[in-house]
Amino acid sequence: MELRLIPAIIIFTGSYLPLSMILLSQDFKYEMIGFDFCSKPFGQFEKCTIPFENPALSIGFFLLCLVCLIVTVLTLRVKTPSQKIQIKEVKHIPTDLMNYVLPYVVSFMSIQYSEISKFIGFIVFLVWLFWLSYKSGQIILNPILIALGWKLYEIKYSFVGSPNDLVAKSLGRTDFEPNKLYDIETIQDIIIKKE
Repeated sequence: MELRLIPAIIIFTGSYLPLSMILLSQDFKYEMIGFDFCSKPFGQFEKCTIPFENPALSIGFFLLCLVCLIVTVLTLRVKTPSQKIQIKEVKHIPTDLMNYVLPYVVSFMSIQYSEISKFIGFIVFLVWLFWLSYKSGQIILNPILIALGWKLYEIKYSFVGSPNDLVAKSLGRTDFEPNKLYDIETIQDIIIKKE
């Protein structure tokens, strides 16, 4: 199954939830710790103080990443398998985290929501990373999924009733075992093992 652009954007955006948390914490006004957030929360919102320099951007980016991650995880859980394969060989492989490490390093180089030119440059950088990940078919290889218990494998397998052996990358929450049948779905040449 070829991953369409909108689902790919959702998966990619959700994978940057930790980055949005870093930027959110950098935007927080720590000198306001201990102040009342809102002395009269009902009816007088204009007297409320939000302890962020740029609350719309920092909170908005965080919530966008959070929603995208939730959609990604729920989609992987509810997706019904479309094929059955038999595993011949399994090898656990570490995920290439370099595509995801670079933006985190950049976030510590004084990127702030208030510095519009640097922030726009950072967005352009993320757009290029997305495009490269999307075109290379690696968008589903998401380090957040690894933190949630998914593992990346290289498997040698065959479809049920076929004598041909194939090799592919696969994601699964539990280990693959040789000589067993598994229900799977394929997303951009990555096999997703259903539990």
